[in-house]
Amino acid sequence: MTETMAAPVRRDAPPSMIERMTLILDAFNGPSARLTLEDVARRTGLPRSTAHRILDQLVRQRWLAHHSFGYGLGQRALGLGGQDGGHGKIREAAAPYLHELQVTTGLVAHLAVLDGAEVFYLDKLGGRLAASVPSRVGGRAPAHSTALGKAMLAWLEPEQVDALLGTGITRLTSRTIGELGTLHQELHRVRQRRGLAFERGESFPGIACVAAAIRGAEGPVAGISLVGDIHTPLENVAPLVVTAARETAQVLFPGSAAAGRGGRTRRAHADRPVPEHTWSAATMNRLLAVDGRGDWM
Repeated sequence: MTETMAAPVRRDAPPSMIERMTLILDAFNGPSARLTLEDVARRTGLPRSTAHRILDQLVRQRWLAHHSFGYGLGQRALGLGGQDGGHGKIREAAAPYLHELQVTTGLVAHLAVLDGAEVFYLDKLGGRLAASVPSRVGGRAPAHSTALGKAMLAWLEPEQVDALLGTGITRLTSRTIGELGTLHQELHRVRQRRGLAFERGESFPGIACVAAAIRGAEGPVAGISLVGDIHTPLENVAPLVVTAARETAQVLFPGSAAAGRGGRTRRAHADRPVPEHTWSAATMNRLLAVDGRGDWM
């Protein structure tokens, strides 16, 4: 036979998991890129179900972040690009308000971001109490056991909270929330309290904290807190924390209506105008008693 047989077409094996993950990460062409699941599947040529499974894994490992409008690069991916995830900008914006909080109250002021299931401390300003508060810049703590963590988790979708924390959460003290269902109830109370989160002895015995999230149009970007001992009347300084968080958000997102309200449009029904400096005793008592017990939990 003079006619040669055509060689069979060779089909390439499906790409490895690493290759698929690389395809997905390469689909994000910049730090501000935002893609839906459909966008990712179309750009990578991966089946939608495969893309969704890998996206979930990348979110859990913080290579990507999942927002209400889609996916974006996460802190690990941004860090590889020589960026700090905006931490420097957040610290700069919050610095004068942290200083004012610390000087005004004499308590320890913290600035932190949510990093997976943990809070990551960006700044700490303290007076005489600083040495007794077991936190440090660059340190971490479980988000569910801290007021800072709960203040930020409260403005994520419940599914995001579940994905970040996994199927179980551990107790650090006898007062730590130990079940996801209980945590979701507490996050609901945080929203009812205009974003105020409290904890007393949940992270460390003898330590109490009040916090509020710094929020933009895409959700929480950081949190500010004041820390004292277990007997500190945190309700007296809570309005100052809310004001500091709101004003930091306005510096970070000038002209943004979402930053002015401190939340996303879908949460607008939970927000109210926040007084500039203080709330009346009656208002504070009403906020702290939204669970019917007036407790912190």
